Amino acid sequence: MIPLRGIVAFPSIPVSFELVRDESIAAASAAGKADSYVFLLTQRDIGMERPSPEGMYDIGTVAKIKQSIKTPEGTVRIIVDGLCRASVMNIVKVGKYFIADVLSKTVSVDDNGGIKGEALIRETQKILEEQLKNMPALSADLGLAAKAIKNPGLYADFVASGVLVKFEDKQYILEEFDPIRRLEKLAVVMEQETDLLRIEMDIHKKVRAQLDQSQKDYYLREQLKVIQTELGEYGFNEIDEYSDNIYAANLPEEVESKLLKELAKMSKMPYASSESSVIRNYIDTCLEFPWKKTSKDRTDIAAAKKILDADHDGIEKVKERILEYIAVRQNAPELKNQTLCLVGAPGVGKTSVAASIARALKRKYVRVSLGGVRDEADIRGHRKTYIGSMPGRIAEAITKAGVRNPLILLDEIDKMSRDSHGDPASALLEVLDGEQNKSFRDHFMELPIDLSECIFIATANTLDTVPTPLIDRMEIIEMKSYTRSEKVSIAKNHLIAKQAKRHGLSLRQLKITEDAVIELINYYTREAGVRNLEREIASLCRKAARKLVESGNKRIVIDAGDIKEYLGARRVIPDRMADEDVVGEVNGLAYTGVGGDVLKIEAEILDGSGKLELTGSLGDVMKESAKAAVTYIRARTDILGIEHDFYKTKDIHIHVPEGAVPKDGPSAGVSITTALVSALSGRKVRRDVAMTGEITLRGNVLAIGGLREKSMAAYAAGIRTILIPKDNLPDVIEEVDREVRENVEFITCTKIDDVLASALSDQPSESPISLDRAADGETKEDIPVYISSAGRSADAARE
Repeated sequence: MIPLRGIVAFPSIPVSFELVRDESIAAASAAGKADSYVFLLTQRDIGMERPSPEGMYDIGTVAKIKQSIKTPEGTVRIIVDGLCRASVMNIVKVGKYFIADVLSKTVSVDDNGGIKGEALIRETQKILEEQLKNMPALSADLGLAAKAIKNPGLYADFVASGVLVKFEDKQYILEEFDPIRRLEKLAVVMEQETDLLRIEMDIHKKVRAQLDQSQKDYYLREQLKVIQTELGEYGFNEIDEYSDNIYAANLPEEVESKLLKELAKMSKMPYASSESSVIRNYIDTCLEFPWKKTSKDRTDIAAAKKILDADHDGIEKVKERILEYIAVRQNAPELKNQTLCLVGAPGVGKTSVAASIARALKRKYVRVSLGGVRDEADIRGHRKTYIGSMPGRIAEAITKAGVRNPLILLDEIDKMSRDSHGDPASALLEVLDGEQNKSFRDHFMELPIDLSECIFIATANTLDTVPTPLIDRMEIIEMKSYTRSEKVSIAKNHLIAKQAKRHGLSLRQLKITEDAVIELINYYTREAGVRNLEREIASLCRKAARKLVESGNKRIVIDAGDIKEYLGARRVIPDRMADEDVVGEVNGLAYTGVGGDVLKIEAEILDGSGKLELTGSLGDVMKESAKAAVTYIRARTDILGIEHDFYKTKDIHIHVPEGAVPKDGPSAGVSITTALVSALSGRKVRRDVAMTGEITLRGNVLAIGGLREKSMAAYAAGIRTILIPKDNLPDVIEEVDREVRENVEFITCTKIDDVLASALSDQPSESPISLDRAADGETKEDIPVYISSAGRSADAARE
């Protein structure tokens, strides 16, 4: 007996199989030597390696070995010819193999079963042909060979051995000895198999009908992945990798849930589809965002102050505000960050001081340029459904910084504009609002972003173009113009060393004296900051480097007298005090984009019909100041000693050089009034006096701005007396540069009469009364006050 696994042998049907087990090989060898029969019996469990008689079926096939071949692997391949069915009577193991006593039994029918047998063969043949259509793997010759068999028993055995798939079905047919019943059982089994194949084929056709080109590409790419994996060219599964990265990133629960949901959608899409690329880009962007990573602030005030002082000279208010922030963070770490806005002229160091603040606080620094931004999506981002969409600049800045609490510089916030795509300034309202920005939503990321731990520092040249609601969300810090002494200090401590290093020079090779720096400041630059000064120093470094190379010298010293040789003739004509007192010419003071300026205001009276001519590119506010001055003078002609009908018989011409430079603002009111009174009365104006202030029709002098810059301009021009509104006295003490306070006399004025009394050289009245001269009946509020280096100190004036 040879046990078979998964194979059923039929009578009259040759079968070939390979013997692997030693028991089977020994049984085949013994049968061959004795020229005996073998009994082929199928075991019930194909997984059983050492079968027992109980694990075998009861019916098998008696066969004769036709051929036996040993293979190089040590197995034996045999070809047998089945003879008849047989039932097991007894099985005995002899040595390595089994010997079986079997009862052979054959049932035959007359005339091949007659009409019934022929009908069964036809029916079975139809089923066979239908089955062959659904099984392309079977050869069509099988149907032709079966059609030629007329014996129902042989037909059943032939078809069962060649068509049935499961060995259990074959064993079921083998166990039937009666040919007619065997054929009936075969028809039933084949019909069931045909129905199953028909359903499978219908499902297959429906699936194939639903496949479009993108799905084909998907399956092909998946197959390509497997091939590449086998070749070692594509060693990862993208979906699994994204899933691992999401879980490993320790994201907030809402973010993790959102990304896993997007990943599940992506896993069902073709690799090359556009939607898949959008989701892949979205997941990459969200994974790069630092949801929980933060940097630790520096809490050492002394170290922070040292850094700020080393990086910048001056700007004491900004430094003081940052040190206050560090101190408060020590006591209240949960304090949310505030937004600062640095306002000042170009070149005063707004951008560089932001980087210095970041270094002092030990925070990551990232700059967002808002100049020219006109689309709300630049701030909030684009919806990810659009082609080429990306996060907004705020989210990108945090991603670039790598931590969620960086210092973000919003540079040139006053240069934003708006168009049909929205207003970026309105989008910034949520970003800068400490009560709202803890859950800022970027349109691309669609997830809440906590901006409350970020420090925002905005810069602007002017607040005129910044919306009021946006100004309300920021703490405004005005960065004043640098004084000449501050510029000298900045150049000596920072600019010269920086430009020398940039041009490959050491401070041993190049020395620029302090007098040379002053020459550059006075005659080659005119600015509130130091940007142009740095350019001129860079030009000196370039020319010095060339001179060192050509001459072979080891050191060059540049003094004030050498500047002309290096940079050419002086480019800036400084403001100078007039050589003598003149009628109708007043030294006014103006605040411009490059700092302060001495504004010459000229008035000329001509015979005429009362026309008022205003020239010098004056703005509307300045023209209105001139009209107010004329009205005030008309109301006080008797007191001022002026003809009461001058507005009818005289033409008035007011001119403010330089004519090509636009001028505007109310602070020239007292200057225009003084010039008109001088021209109409013939009294000369003191050339060593400058003035600023707005006037009213009642002759009151109102406060003005920019006193620090205006006083510096007057001091640089050699003027040592400045008339200012009384309300600006605190500005003298708090804002005006120390050097200017020590060398310039400030006279405070309440009425225009106070101005005229100090400005007109031949005015028949006493000099301004100091605080010490208050007589009985006079209060300190009623008299003009002046502060000078020879008189009252700043502390005494405050008292």
